[in-house]
Amino acid sequence: MDSLFSLPDRIDLAAGAVLLPGAGLADEALVVSALETVLAQAPPRHMVTPGGQSMSVAMSNCGRLGWVSDRSGYRYQPTDPDTGLPWPDLPDCLARLAHSAAARAGFEGFAPDACLISVYTPGARLSLHQDKDEQEVAGHPLVSLSLGLSATFQLGGLSRSDKPIKVPVSHGDVLIWGGPSRLRYHGVAALPEGEHALMGRRRVNTSFRKAG
Repeated sequence: MDSLFSLPDRIDLAAGAVLLPGAGLADEALVVSALETVLAQAPPRHMVTPGGQSMSVAMSNCGRLGWVSDRSGYRYQPTDPDTGLPWPDLPDCLARLAHSAAARAGFEGFAPDACLISVYTPGARLSLHQDKDEQEVAGHPLVSLSLGLSATFQLGGLSRSDKPIKVPVSHGDVLIWGGPSRLRYHGVAALPEGEHALMGRRRVNTSFRKAG
């Protein structure tokens, strides 16, 4: 008999939106090592919005394409604007994790070509927004792996004014949203103070996309 205190391995949040608690922990050491190698090659930085505001979340990328923001707008591009070099390759272990998690949520054949890495420290937050800079928004889900400090993910509706639901996410949890939920507004509440045994005073989120 399962423990009364065990977590379910799947939580359906909305049509096409699924939380897989702990789904990223099977290869935890390998995933964390690969991610730290990527961040050493392309250190996270506080990008600037088109309006000139510095984001509170530091960001980097790996994969064929990387998401960037500056005064000229939001876009994907194959090179790191800080160095002019291609973004680091998407590690195989991360690609496999994203593919497997997407399949568990009902999105077979997901093959990301971009991974946005967001590094939160206490106080950092991400306001409600839609991810719609990808070329084929309707055909592919977003897959998000959370590592480090726990956070509150906010999943809104298709209008910015829709009240979001609050979804606690912990180290190793994977969120997937696609299909009818693909263009839902979403964000992350301000990260509380804390210290994670493996990741320190950080929450590192990897968001896998099919961008090009």
